[in-house]
Amino acid sequence: MLLPAKAEVGRQLRRYRAWERVMLASPGDRTVRATFEDSGYTLCVLMGKRCAREASEAAERYLRSSVGSYLQEQNGRPFTTAVVHRGPPVGVAVDRRSPAGR
Repeated sequence: MLLPAKAEVGRQLRRYRAWERVMLASPGDRTVRATFEDSGYTLCVLMGKRCAREASEAAERYLRSSVGSYLQEQNGRPFTTAVVHRGPPVGVAVDRRSPAGR
């Protein structure tokens, strides 16, 4: 899973919160509302969420946590490293002759 840079998430979250305050101060202004909705959409795309409220909450969690713990929280299971196996699986017979010797 690719995650955005924390600096960019922080910048977009601040932008979203600032436009939220402006929109709440003047809810009838269509330009302000459109800009607020655009900032929410950008945050949704960055955080992979469908609504701006979920995206802002996810951004706040992401900025508070480490990448590993954030991924663990998103997946709902412990974050483990991949185990790399080299060679054939244990217990499987392997034909070690070259194709030319058959």
